[in-house]
Amino acid sequence: MSMFNDIERVLVSEEEIRQRIATLAEQMNQIYSDDDPPILVCILKGAFMFLADLTRQLSFRHEVDFMEISSYGMGTTSSGVVRILLDLASSIEGRQVVIVEDIVDTGHTLSYILRNFATRKPASVRVATLLNKPSRREIDVPVDFVGFEIPNEFVMGYGLDFGEQYRNVPYIGVLKPEIYQGVDQS
Repeated sequence: MSMFNDIERVLVSEEEIRQRIATLAEQMNQIYSDDDPPILVCILKGAFMFLADLTRQLSFRHEVDFMEISSYGMGTTSSGVVRILLDLASSIEGRQVVIVEDIVDTGHTLSYILRNFATRKPASVRVATLLNKPSRREIDVPVDFVGFEIPNEFVMGYGLDFGEQYRNVPYIGVLKPEIYQGVDQS
């Protein structure tokens, strides 16, 4: 049985993702330049595909660093408890920073990251997210570059997972409820 049989429907197609990333890159190309190159901080693991496709379309010099945060565990909703599993290798003090996220949901994880980064004294921090789910927002957080606003459904694919699987699905899909029913929703 194929993993694609676990998908209820496609929410955002491969082509829509490709086109929207090109638009986001163009917006960023208007803001950033080689004179003050930013550091793009990819929030692992979900944002790695978004970062890879985005960075190939940026026309300015930039650095890339990675941070791994956990707030979901094996559930389908954010636990609200945020832990840093992998911290930045580079200093962001005095730097322009772009946080590259897969999805902004409740806002807890992003709020934590923004507070953490503020103590590191960057020159500026902007947020780029592939997916934005404002209906679930519990904490107001700034999002500067948004790929797609999506409804409150459990999505996977294009880097987003369920139980560390489905990241290789080339689009954003909605998982069939029977796949995750019975899994702790908290």
